[in-house]
Amino acid sequence: YRAVESYVNLLEEKYSPVQTIDFLNLAMAGEWQLLFSTNLTGKSNRKLRLRELVQKIEADGFGGSLTNSAQWDYSDNDEGTFDSTGSFNIKCSYKINQGARMVIDLDRHELRPANGSGVPSDVPAMVALLNRAIPKEMFDPNDHAMDTTYLDADLRIARLTGSKHEGVRNIFFRKGQLEIKPV
Repeated sequence: YRAVESYVNLLEEKYSPVQTIDFLNLAMAGEWQLLFSTNLTGKSNRKLRLRELVQKIEADGFGGSLTNSAQWDYSDNDEGTFDSTGSFNIKCSYKINQGARMVIDLDRHELRPANGSGVPSDVPAMVALLNRAIPKEMFDPNDHAMDTTYLDADLRIARLTGSKHEGVRNIFFRKGQLEIKPV
């Protein structure tokens, strides 16, 4: 953790923020896969496997939409085999109010089982597991803002401000630029 923090501090120290909203929108738009968060608890549950967590940004001037999408597998049995799979989407809108600060508002949550997948017998319990597995600032993004503290073609670092998640940092890489194979 300390090594990651020191590298993040170095990148942020050397970073020159984008000067125009058009360039910021161009650089931020697209799909970003979560690589690291200072707000992850590291607690796992054998009934839920989170396969991927992606943040999609669709920019439009000083506003836009942001969707946090988690791909999941769920075990509804005692054997531990995953019999349900799908996505959980957290749909938000945002406004940029100063520099690169995004003020985010939650619009809705969507739970979508994959085609042909079983539906969990206890959906509220599965959503509760998702709530514990997804960083809180991504599951419930109300009442905070997100500053882009580093941005290049493949890497984005965001620092959160607000009463709930002050100082939390999330590191994203552009989806498709790096392949991670979990063990």
